[in-house]
Amino acid sequence: MAGTLYLIPVPLGPSAPQDSLHPGVLATVRPLRHFVVEQAKSARAFLKAAGTDLPLQELQLEELNEHSRPDAIDHLLAPLRAGHDVGLLSEAGCPAVADPGADLVALAQRENIRVVPLIGPSSLLLALMASGLNGQRFAFQGYLPAKDIDRSKTLRELEAESRKRRQTQLFIETPYRNRAMFDAILQACQGTTRLCVATDLTLPGEFIRTLTVAQWKKQTPPEIERRPTVFLLLA
Repeated sequence: MAGTLYLIPVPLGPSAPQDSLHPGVLATVRPLRHFVVEQAKSARAFLKAAGTDLPLQELQLEELNEHSRPDAIDHLLAPLRAGHDVGLLSEAGCPAVADPGADLVALAQRENIRVVPLIGPSSLLLALMASGLNGQRFAFQGYLPAKDIDRSKTLRELEAESRKRRQTQLFIETPYRNRAMFDAILQACQGTTRLCVATDLTLPGEFIRTLTVAQWKKQTPPEIERRPTVFLLLA
């Protein structure tokens, strides 16, 4: 009988797991021996803080990240096929959402392996909740193009789609390009479009604000460079 793949959330920043994760999540983590993680070093730090029933050196950690080859993912199911439970960890927030772990979940589903998502912080949903934008119709667009021309074109397309469907558009950026993304939104979008900037969610420096593009242009730009940020717009 196959094991269970547990999708284990982690805090959105440098905070103790006990401060943001349900006790039931930590209780599920502790007896596990097998994990699939983005980066072994940071995963060990999380597991040490969360507490495990086994010594850290006895835990089996396999990496799955943007550098993993598609043909190398299949072997990650081996412990599950052998009847062992496995924990899937993201670097921050919920695994398999804007996360390479989705590929492992897809394989598990194809083999009818039980997949159990555990409760934890999602920067996307937290940002949407606090934005005041449309929470009944929304779409997550992941990362937008990095090149200026392509990014501006995509922003105008997302704005048009938002206006047509009354749909909130959510997207993220590599933290060191946050300011470039913010400036691009102000240049590409119409003044009446509402933009929410949600930064460092659940952390001491949390910043969440929604203004129209015209209003943002009159403000001092938010300090978002190199800080995890979600952008949301509604035309």
